[in-house]
Amino acid sequence: MSDVASPMPPNPDDAAQDKIQDTVTVQTPTTGTDLFAGRKDVVVMRVGGELLDLSRELAPGTVVEPVTIGSPDGLAVLRHSAAHVLAQAVQQVNPDAKLGIGPPVTDGFYYDFDVATPFTPEDLKALDKTMARIIKEGQTFRRRVVTEDEARAELADEPYKLELIGLKGGSSDEDGSSVEVGGGELTIYDNVRGAGRESETVVWKDLCRGPHLPSTRLIGNGVQLMRNAAAYWRGSEKNAMLQRVYGTAWPSKDELKAYLERLAEAERRDHRRIGSEMDLFSFHDEVGSGLPLFHPKGGVIKRVMEDYVRQRHIEEGFSYVGTPHITKEELFYTSGHLPYYGDTMFPPLDLEDVGDHGRYRLKAMNCPMHNLIFSSRGRSYRELPIRLFEFGSVYRYEKSGVVQGLTRVRGLTQDDSHSYVTPEQAPAEVKHLLDFMLSVLRDFGLDDFYLELSTRDDKKKDKFVGTDEDWAKATAVLEEVAVASGLELVADPGGAAFYGPKISVQAKDAIGRTWQMGTVQYDFNQPKGFGLEYTAADGTKQQPVMIHSAKFGSIERFMGVLIEHYAGAFPAWLAPVQVLGVPVAEAFDDYLKDVVAQLTARGIRAEVDLSDDRFGKKIRNASKEKVPFVLIAGGEDVEAGAVSFRFRDGTQENGVPVADAIERIVAAVRDRAQV
Repeated sequence: MSDVASPMPPNPDDAAQDKIQDTVTVQTPTTGTDLFAGRKDVVVMRVGGELLDLSRELAPGTVVEPVTIGSPDGLAVLRHSAAHVLAQAVQQVNPDAKLGIGPPVTDGFYYDFDVATPFTPEDLKALDKTMARIIKEGQTFRRRVVTEDEARAELADEPYKLELIGLKGGSSDEDGSSVEVGGGELTIYDNVRGAGRESETVVWKDLCRGPHLPSTRLIGNGVQLMRNAAAYWRGSEKNAMLQRVYGTAWPSKDELKAYLERLAEAERRDHRRIGSEMDLFSFHDEVGSGLPLFHPKGGVIKRVMEDYVRQRHIEEGFSYVGTPHITKEELFYTSGHLPYYGDTMFPPLDLEDVGDHGRYRLKAMNCPMHNLIFSSRGRSYRELPIRLFEFGSVYRYEKSGVVQGLTRVRGLTQDDSHSYVTPEQAPAEVKHLLDFMLSVLRDFGLDDFYLELSTRDDKKKDKFVGTDEDWAKATAVLEEVAVASGLELVADPGGAAFYGPKISVQAKDAIGRTWQMGTVQYDFNQPKGFGLEYTAADGTKQQPVMIHSAKFGSIERFMGVLIEHYAGAFPAWLAPVQVLGVPVAEAFDDYLKDVVAQLTARGIRAEVDLSDDRFGKKIRNASKEKVPFVLIAGGEDVEAGAVSFRFRDGTQENGVPVADAIERIVAAVRDRAQV
């Protein structure tokens, strides 16, 4: 299972941005609890970049930053503390349950358990009540440093915790284990009832890196369990299958309620449901997971998107190329992809039995073949930049647990481009590509976005190729262009591709969710691996810089985002059926057929509903299909040479002359207007 397959609706009040707020320099030995005694909203503190429990001791001269419960870090601590309370509740109800990992995730938390039978919805309701009692008790989270031997002795009955103890510093953010043993020392957190009194009792404990809230009472009533699912231990199919319980937690009940309302709206906009209702696409077991079939109406949207972005690429100086769906495996060793991305590629096809020696792979990326096109003949600096573009169908072996509708598929079509430039041309080309990408998003109605700069993780250099100098130069180029754009720039340390840094556009949809859209990537590795070169002005052979870019990212994912952004009510230029004629009675069929013929002649996708349904049912069908323009004709309309408009919101405009109606529709499509 993955927790990044589909964006969860965020808290719209992103005043929850971490700020350097009210830093305090410690004068005398103290604790965070005493230092911020008057600040009920402060739940942890940051010292030297590290989050610490308020109970930790502070030496004179220490610079301390308070972290509030509504900040991103504060929310993460709140949610991790709620995960501990969930685990305590599960073992209180079922002492035989074995503990896995319980990290905070976007807008919530989860905890994995090894239990004899899966949880039911009724179990979750009962656990909610047990958690509420623990929260109300105001148990204290108390940190203890332990040795590996002490941890093994205390957690002897917890086999999954014993495995984590051996990881210590080798834990991973990807499987959630870093929340347990990510620090340089092992710690156990006790949940203490009656802390500070003679009767204080440790009622539960867990291996954990921390930090935590001072008290369970601070979790309040903004917590709720959401669902459960099966999940492999530490995300590997080779491990045991556990039961994962998901929950959400917020600083207040009102914020929880607002989040649940956003979730409900997201459910109403789910592209899988809308895609089925509007007959756009489907998935079939006979074809395979993550491999969509586009129906005629979905095919219309896909074709319009392709036609648009193909023409835009031509206008922006790109040459259209085409490459096959399979290639010899060796090509992906040359490009460097197999050692790094092999796990996400489909297994090789061994074709020796048909006389073609060698193993083949389904194409997972287009760039290696574009490199071969570049190297097919000599190149001069006068030709650069050379810009190649194609709709490349690629195949990636996503785990079944992360495949989700159109937004995470195994077969996808990229509007993939590669620019080959001199090092001096690179900054201008990156700017050109970024401007191009943003203009595409705006044309499709997405105009609220920020940029993310993904860089190398210097602590894991083995996962990346190239010298420090290569990375510094490439990162500087991207950062300079991103800053000059005037958009907000967010750092993404460690998120770069193995061959170079990238800028990605993060766009917000109509209900405030953020989606990663297109990317611009600076690649100094593949030109070297393929021996790409051009003849410079002085006659020497030089290596070009290769810049990857995808404006949609993938057509499938982009369509899924658009469906949810518009809730299926596309602007007229994208709608599968732009105009539907609905006659009040059969006698007016021919009149509307003539109107539709005039619209069709102007390039409008128009139809007449000639079904046997009654008039009211036809109107309801048009509403369900979210047709932008419904044209109604009755006796008065025919006499006046007019039609009546019915719009998606149920309003109606009567007696519009046919010629005027046609011009209004044509203009709305031409201007990409929403109606």
